[in-house]
Formats: sequence, structure tokens, C-alpha cells
Amino acid sequence: MLSKRVILAARSRAFFASRNAQYTAVSLSKGWKVADSHIRRAQFHSKTVKVPQMAESISEGTLRSWSKQVGDTVEADEEVATIETDKIDVSVNAPTAGKIVELLAKEEDTVSVGQDLFIIEPGEGGASAAPQEQKTDPEEPKDQQVDKTTSEPPAPSAADKQSGGIPPEGPKESKKEVKQNSKPKEEKSKAPPPPPKAPGSRGETRVKMNRMRLRIAERLKESQNAAASLTTFNEIDMSSLMEMRKKYKDEVLKEHDVKLGFMSAFARACTLALKEIPAANASIEGDEIVYHDFVDLSVAVATPKGLVTPVVRNVEGMGFVEIEKEIAALGNKARDGKLTLEDMAGGTFTISNGGVFGSLYGTPIINLPQSAVLGMHAIKDKPVVVNGQIVIRPVMVVALTYDHRLLDGREAVTFLVKVRDYIEDPRKMLLSLS
Repeated sequence: MLSKRVILAARSRAFFASRNAQYTAVSLSKGWKVADSHIRRAQFHSKTVKVPQMAESISEGTLRSWSKQVGDTVEADEEVATIETDKIDVSVNAPTAGKIVELLAKEEDTVSVGQDLFIIEPGEGGASAAPQEQKTDPEEPKDQQVDKTTSEPPAPSAADKQSGGIPPEGPKESKKEVKQNSKPKEEKSKAPPPPPKAPGSRGETRVKMNRMRLRIAERLKESQNAAASLTTFNEIDMSSLMEMRKKYKDEVLKEHDVKLGFMSAFARACTLALKEIPAANASIEGDEIVYHDFVDLSVAVATPKGLVTPVVRNVEGMGFVEIEKEIAALGNKARDGKLTLEDMAGGTFTISNGGVFGSLYGTPIINLPQSAVLGMHAIKDKPVVVNGQIVIRPVMVVALTYDHRLLDGREAVTFLVKVRDYIEDPRKMLLSLS
């Protein structure tokens, strides 16, 4: 409920707004409209929106962009700003419908959790205020409109009448001056273009690293410094898996609306191998080794901002189709920039597929605190010996980088051989045969 004092103040403003008008029914109705607008404004108070809590490990970020500007109106939960952190981009939404009154930070500024970000005046949301201003610009006071329509050249003076109404020479001289002044501009516009840059230019461009790239660099260097990394390789004959995929991919796409790829097979093979080599699914915390009874698979996904590793949880209980669905959903979220911190938290083992970019060999880096990472590569036709005969087979080179603090060479090689055996005969995975 509004107080009587507020209503009286609003009515008094309406009275003064119409004090220069005659007291007619039209003027009184206009006055009441003015009063109504002041009453509505009195109902609301400006609200300061702060930088939201992003995660326990994140205390600040970079204000990447403003989606709205001062004077724009927003709906409730509509995005106003985007804050970039070292893991994800966080959207700051309007808590209520209203109009943006003031922006309290600039783009590229570092903002902390709880810091004042912008001020909003609650009200009705909708289109921005700019179009309304454009509509009101053509409307001008009547006295100005009359001046425009009735503007005429000044009446000649008595001296002009004596000289036959001929205007003085001054205006003609000014026109000549204008013409003379316009000549240099034309000459400037006709100036020859700057000479082209000489071949072999040695220019440089400096671009500030975004927070995600800085964090990736920090994490990778930390992994190199902390882990005793070692990589072992093996070759896999992909004939059986490619034949199975070719036979069932259309049926899987029709029934489950998901493409059957190689990632689900490798994820399933790694899950079964991790059960037999639990050290590859463990991590070091202080002076203790933590063995996990579950498999949370981190899948490396390349995005425009950098490499991210969303997690498919409890892969040990999934089949090929469920794994493909989860990987596809996380991949789409990563490319659209919609991953949350929960999507990337945790992970006990990582698979990185550099083969989609044509990589033939590579040594992936361990994603700490995990103890191993599997690297997939491109499939190439190679001559191999089968039953004493040289035949051409599609072969993929796989690499396992492992932390030698946890895994010995015997365990790492055994793990990779088991993955190879599962992929070369996928029926073993369906029958849970080692």
C-alpha cells in the first residue's frame, strides 16, 4: 500500500505539470496520467545486482561482454553480462524485469564474487528504450514547427530599398569563399593511396590470453612437473570394429537417434581393462593412493577457447548407445559454451581422440590427479601379417601415458594390450570376456 504522502506528492507533480494549461477535461486527464506514472515509479526502487557465486574454487573472473546497455529493458532471468572464468563462462541474468540504470564495470575488467555489477530499476520488461526515443525524436514543439514552416528570408532594409532591393555583396563573397575552401578538400580526397606494404613484413600482433587458456597452460605444466610420465604404444587392427559399425550404424541412428562411433567402443574397452588394472583408475592424495570403484570418463573436446574435458559418469554401467548419447550431449554443450562446473568436475580416466584431426602418433599429457590417459589416433591402411600372409588392414596407433609413480611398466603395457584385444574382437566386450 502506498502512503497518502506519496500519493499527494504524485498529484502535486501532476498539478505543476499541467499548470500552464487550461483546466479542461483533457488537461486534467493528462495530469492524472502524469500522476499515475509518478505513482508507479514510487512503487519501485533500484536494485544493485552483484557478481554471483560461481564455484568454491572460483573467486573472480573477467567481464567478457555486456549483453545489455544502459536504458535497455530486460525480462526476468534474461542475460545481461557474461563473465569468463578459467573453467567456464558464467551468465549473469536479471533478477527481475525492469530497465538497466547503470553499469558498474567495463568489459575486460576483473570482477570478484559479491562485487556490484549493475543497477536495475524494476518494472515492466520488453523492448529496449532506444526505439522509443527514435519515435519521439521527430515530434517537436509546435512553436518550432511553425518557425520551420513560416521561415522566410528577412525583409529588405531601407538601404536595400534605395538600391533597388539588391542584396549586398557580402553573401556573394561568402559563397566564393566556400567554393575556395571546398577545393582543398577535393584535392585531399584525390591524394594518392599509401604505398602497399613491402613483401616480408615483420609486423606482430599481441593478444591477451583468456582465462581458460591461462588455466590450461598452468594445469599442463603442473602435470609435467608433478607426474613421472611415461608413454607406451600399440597398434590395433580396426577391421572387426569397423565392420560392426558399418553393419549397425544405420539401425542405431534410426532407433536411438545417435551416431555409432568408435568412442563408445574404446570407452567400454577401457572400462573393462580398468577393472583388471585398478591402478590405472586410481589417484594420489598426499601419501595415500585412492582406488575408485567407479569409472568417470573424461573426454577431451576441442572448443574455440581451448581444450575441455567433460565427464561421463559411471561408464561401467553403460552400453555403447548410452555412452554415445552422453558423449554427444557433452560435446554439443562444450561447443555451444554451455558446460557447467558440474559437467567437468572429477574424472578418473581420460580418453583423447586426436585422430579426428589426422594425428598419426602422439603422447597425451595426464590430467591430474588421474594416473593415465589414452590417446587415439588416425586410422591408416597398413600391410600386416595374418596367418603367414601379408594383407592390408586399417590400423590405429594408440598411446597410453601413465604416471610411473602409480603404474609400473608391466601394468601399463598389460592395460593397453587388453584394450587392443577388446577392440580387435568387440564380441568379447559383450560377453565380458578378458
